[in-house]
Amino acid sequence: MSETQDERKTRLAQALRNNLRRRKAQTREAAREDALPPAPDPSKE
Repeated sequence: MSETQDERKTRLAQALRNNLRRRKAQTREAAREDALPPAPDPSKE
C-alpha cells in the first residue's frame, strides 16, 4: 500500500492548510475573548 510522491504531497499540503485554518480560528477566538468584555444583560436591570 505504497502511495506515490504526488499523493503524499497532496495529502500533506491539505493537512497543512487544515492546521493553518484551525490555528487562525483559535487565534481569532482568543482575540475576541480578550478584546470584548461581556455585554451587560439587559434583563437584570
